[in-house]
Amino acid sequence: MSIPFTCITNGSAIQRADIPQLTSDDFLQAVVHAVHNGWRVANYFALPAGDSFQVICILAGLEQRIGIMATVIANHLPSLATYCPQVQLFERELAEQWGIIPEFHPWLKPVRFHETYGLMDAWGRSPGDPIPVGVMDYYRVSGDEAHEVAVGPVHAGVIEPGHFRFQCHGEVVFHLEISLGYQHRGLERVFLGGPSSRTMHQMETIAGDTTIGHGTAYSLVMEALGGAPATERGDVLRAVALELERLANHTGDLGALAGDVGFLPTMSFCGRIRGEFLNLTAELCGSRFGRGLVRPGGTAFDCNQQLADQLRQRLALAGRDLEESANLLWDTPSVMARFEGTGKVEAEVAREIGLVGPAARACSLKRDVRSHHPLGVYAQQPYATVVSAYGDVYSRAMVRWLEAESSLAFIAQQLQRLPAGTCLVAPPAPRPEMVAVALVEGWRGEICHVGVTDATGRFARYKVVDPSFHNWLGLGLALRGEQISDFPLCNKSFNLSYCGYDL
Repeated sequence: MSIPFTCITNGSAIQRADIPQLTSDDFLQAVVHAVHNGWRVANYFALPAGDSFQVICILAGLEQRIGIMATVIANHLPSLATYCPQVQLFERELAEQWGIIPEFHPWLKPVRFHETYGLMDAWGRSPGDPIPVGVMDYYRVSGDEAHEVAVGPVHAGVIEPGHFRFQCHGEVVFHLEISLGYQHRGLERVFLGGPSSRTMHQMETIAGDTTIGHGTAYSLVMEALGGAPATERGDVLRAVALELERLANHTGDLGALAGDVGFLPTMSFCGRIRGEFLNLTAELCGSRFGRGLVRPGGTAFDCNQQLADQLRQRLALAGRDLEESANLLWDTPSVMARFEGTGKVEAEVAREIGLVGPAARACSLKRDVRSHHPLGVYAQQPYATVVSAYGDVYSRAMVRWLEAESSLAFIAQQLQRLPAGTCLVAPPAPRPEMVAVALVEGWRGEICHVGVTDATGRFARYKVVDPSFHNWLGLGLALRGEQISDFPLCNKSFNLSYCGYDL
């Protein structure tokens, strides 16, 4: 079967009229064929097209290619979930947002419990109808010795709501079903008609711990729609901030994993070191989480040579402390006994469900936007993807540490040779009737933003996929056959976002 879709590159735009429009049968066959041949569904969404809907599929390849194709349907589409599990959540989203019914979907239920974008959703609810948040059927295991454990959505700590339903036999987990969407904010609806002066600030709140990642993805979309890239200096500073964000969160995760097994030295050290990486970001822009730094066209804050030298010195000190703290983990047999073999996800399962980020690379899958869809400074110097082979808690922890090492070296190198010139040149206004696609390797994994403009150059649709959207199912599968007491450890080894999923 020849490729029926158009290939573009990361951070580029295409005329809406140039997107191949397939029949629904050809469209669905093309998705299944592409996925079985190594492509992955990065985004899958709909927008109104008169009395019908246009469904657009974005496919990510491994050779710097991004596939895009579309079909026009009424309100029904045969489900692909049985043949291509990585689309099952996207199909449920179509049902909830627009009332598009994925026929024969194996487990059709709401994703985020919000009002429909269309006239009615797949469950017959009209806009304004009461939304019974969290009320749905759950998979159940029957039997005299089987029992059910329900956790959340309200948790004991300061944490966002999420519901976890365990089907168990004694302490062994047969099945874990995860239900989110309790704090849906309706961001994608807010983006419609943009961009506005508030849009970037809204992008920075998609997932607060991924401010730089989502801000960069939005900036790439705006630059592609306007037809002008960021300045070279601004691009490098964005990459430095992105890697600092990765360092802070990977360090925090290593400390949290140590805490979950009661290993206090690394937990305590990493808490302090994470703060140092956050403070380095604050030195760049005044915000520890990078608010206000990234902008379309570059960065709103510059970095002179004196500050760059100070950042490099502090980075080196924090890096040495992090190495010592991490080595305490790897050298402690009691820690390794808890990490190794716990929460394992097989490589084929990870590939089938579409895992991304450290969770995928821990299963030996080489999926990293910096390597396979590089832009700017990442394209100028090849990035070596870090992988581990076992798919367990140990592998997910080790991938984080090896990536932290790479980020430390990358940041030091970029700060030493910042290119000359201005850090920001605002791109032109978005062009009308365009579709732009941007992939960014956030610290959790692949972030995908797609901006679609109307005849006036405003957003007719803006679709965001946070890496957590791909990976929550992976956490559920990691618990099968495990002790229920290992859930906190497995959960932290994925460390997925509630708000990035809920949008």
